[in-house]
Amino acid sequence: MTSAATSHLVIVLAACLLAPAPALAQSVAASPDSTAAAAPASVPAAKPGGTSGAVPPPAAIAAPKLGGYLQARETWTERAGLTATLNRARVSVDGTLPDHFSWRLLVEYAAASATGPAGVSLRDGYIRWALAPWTLTAGQFKTPFSREYLQSISVVETPDRAVVIDSLATKRDIGVMGEVALGAVAVVSAGAFNGEGQNVGANRDSTLLLVQRLVVHPIPGLSLGGSGAEYGSDSTRVGLDAQVEWRGLMARGELVEQHRISRGQFDRGAYVLVGYRVRPWLQVVGRQEEYRRPGPTTVKGLVATTGGVNVDLPGGRTRIMLDLATRRTHPDQVRRTAALSQLQVRF
Repeated sequence: MTSAATSHLVIVLAACLLAPAPALAQSVAASPDSTAAAAPASVPAAKPGGTSGAVPPPAAIAAPKLGGYLQARETWTERAGLTATLNRARVSVDGTLPDHFSWRLLVEYAAASATGPAGVSLRDGYIRWALAPWTLTAGQFKTPFSREYLQSISVVETPDRAVVIDSLATKRDIGVMGEVALGAVAVVSAGAFNGEGQNVGANRDSTLLLVQRLVVHPIPGLSLGGSGAEYGSDSTRVGLDAQVEWRGLMARGELVEQHRISRGQFDRGAYVLVGYRVRPWLQVVGRQEEYRRPGPTTVKGLVATTGGVNVDLPGGRTRIMLDLATRRTHPDQVRRTAALSQLQVRF
């Protein structure tokens, strides 16, 4: 995204938030029992029961809702020492429209690399139509793959997602997706995307990324999921996940595999995460993960162990995370340890 486009996006967001909201609020407050705003003076009102050709008055809509979160992080590693980072800074705007439509914009201030300058980029920009049990979404948003990826990072129990999820799960993309809820038992999702990733406005090779997901809830507290993705004839991904919650105890696990036919190789990985609420405001967390990626002559990957605590302050808007992680890489068998603290606020 160019700097000009970024500036334009920020100006549009500011205009949406600051200008329309008071006017809309006043219009709704003036007619609390009405579902439509008064017609402008220049537009003649339609005659009751007639078709005079007059333009119908626009329906009143609620003011957009502002949200987001900030994550300030301190990381200590054996070789690099202590580093301070603004891990994420995201602002979202959500709105509803008549006829079961809604929309969302999410922008992020982040660096493209550890050494590069930070900038603003679009994460979500979509329109959604929902009428139970159906939902249709079009624009740029998360593809329906992996339970942990579909969760906001602001509610994930560890500061970072598992390596296999970051490496193999399909990410945000531009396309369309349909979902149907089968009562309270299951949800089916399927979408077609460009396969180029976020903020790429064209499908350069005309190949579609097809992603599907099924989630079932056989009994209260238990959720099982399966995901699949195909990108042309060379890349197929499969993911399985499960999560159980019982009296403050939570356990989640995922297995993800990618098959590249041209190489005849499987990239695969898995993790298991367990958390327990010692107190309503205090959670103890542990995660074990492994990721393998075969190369022409050797297998690369890592084994990692993470342990930590999460402190949720009163009000549910502020979280403190303290974690210690060790990683052993393959094939060099190098072991690295990192201590991490993160302060997160949601608004």
